[in-house]
Amino acid sequence: MMKTSQKEHLNVDLVIIGAGSGGVAAAIAAGRLGITVLLVEKQHGLGGNASLGGVNVWEMGVGGTGIPFEIYKRLKTKADGVGIYRFNIHRKWQLKRGEQPLHPGAELTIDPSLRYIDTLLRHGSETGIDNEAFVRANWHGVPFDPDAYQEVLGELLAEPGCISVRLGTTFKRVIDDGNGRLRAVELDDGTLVHARYFIDATDNAYLCAAAGAQLCVGQESRDVYGEPDAPLQPTQRLNGVSLIYRIGDAGNGELPVSAAELDAVPDQCWWAADFPLASIVQYPNGDLNVNMLPTMEGVEFAGFERYETAYAECRRRVLAHFRYLTETYPPYRNSVIKWIAPRLGVREGRRIIATYQLTQHDLLKGLTGQDHPDSIAIADHPMDTHGSTTGRAGCVELDQPYGVPFRSLIPNGFRNLLIASRAAGFSSLAASSCRLTRTMMQLGQAAGTAAGLASEQDSDFSELDPAKLRESLKQQHVQLTYPMDDHLKNYLTHE
Repeated sequence: MMKTSQKEHLNVDLVIIGAGSGGVAAAIAAGRLGITVLLVEKQHGLGGNASLGGVNVWEMGVGGTGIPFEIYKRLKTKADGVGIYRFNIHRKWQLKRGEQPLHPGAELTIDPSLRYIDTLLRHGSETGIDNEAFVRANWHGVPFDPDAYQEVLGELLAEPGCISVRLGTTFKRVIDDGNGRLRAVELDDGTLVHARYFIDATDNAYLCAAAGAQLCVGQESRDVYGEPDAPLQPTQRLNGVSLIYRIGDAGNGELPVSAAELDAVPDQCWWAADFPLASIVQYPNGDLNVNMLPTMEGVEFAGFERYETAYAECRRRVLAHFRYLTETYPPYRNSVIKWIAPRLGVREGRRIIATYQLTQHDLLKGLTGQDHPDSIAIADHPMDTHGSTTGRAGCVELDQPYGVPFRSLIPNGFRNLLIASRAAGFSSLAASSCRLTRTMMQLGQAAGTAAGLASEQDSDFSELDPAKLRESLKQQHVQLTYPMDDHLKNYLTHE
């Protein structure tokens, strides 16, 4: 951390606002290219949803190479730092076989025989979770301990020697030249930071909004992009929100929930007829990560004037869900709540209008049908919504990966500003797919690399040669083609 006076003036090459998945990866990539970086985060921890939001699991999917693989290897050196899961139980499979008691959702358990490369596939099953054989054979994710995760992120940020991090800090205002070029940001401690390049890695496009970028929120109507699954009329519907909690044996540690709080949970709560299904994932130490899908509808969350009020309501629902879980499913009967995520896992918010807007058309065309010369990340997660108010049919699986163009990271009309978060240039439908942690890290690694290359040639982001950017990412072991080449495959097998 840098100690500063209230009126300090700083000069750096790159300012990144937000130290979630995209921001951390952007800082690491840029720092390794030798430019000076200031990473600013309003929370008092690194990692965003992946740590503070309780999403301590990387779901399966193509493209999770580059910096994510380095994080995984580093986590393996930490006690109970990381594992790889396979699907063990799913309620739908039980229903088909008539098994009892029915699980409250799905249970995913660590399998030491699996390797990282086994986690890099999602697509290929039209029926998704209903295809039990395919899921058991191919769907493997990466659960990790959030404290170990933040420790590893801190190590990787410190190693280049040119990255400064300020936690518990945000920006107050943006200074620009009125011609699409940012000049400086003023932080809430009074520090004025001048920079050549800026990256917005916030989950709600806060820096872009302050700079005057065009934003959108909710579902676009079908006539905006011609997406076949978009609604006929625009809506303010959003993907659902989760408050994730951790359960396990009591042990000797202090617990975040008292017996009195649990006893005070009413018999009738918010759930109407049934609780939402829960994804229950084993941590490396044997605890369980419990994620209701979702805890709160997105439109309901948007209706709260204060975040703290929404969090308090979600916490009440967590206590009710935990009581339901322990009362109805015997294996969890003696568990206790060991941790409740300090932040809500929010899946959707504002998005920017970019130089190129990624849409459902890109997802359906896939890599074989797209013709983007500037693809800087690939993904194969389905169009995936949580909650009953989105008006969509849950998960729509893809039959091949798709690419995300660099232009989707450039806010329309801006020259030295990128965005590397789920608020990038996506339609609502595309955002429901292109939002997972490792994909956000890919966007961040590309944005940080672009800042390094642009600094080297003293150019705007739009002037970068996409072939040069892609080549640099390939040298960093980022997967940009499918199937992956033998060189990358060999690299990934050496854990």
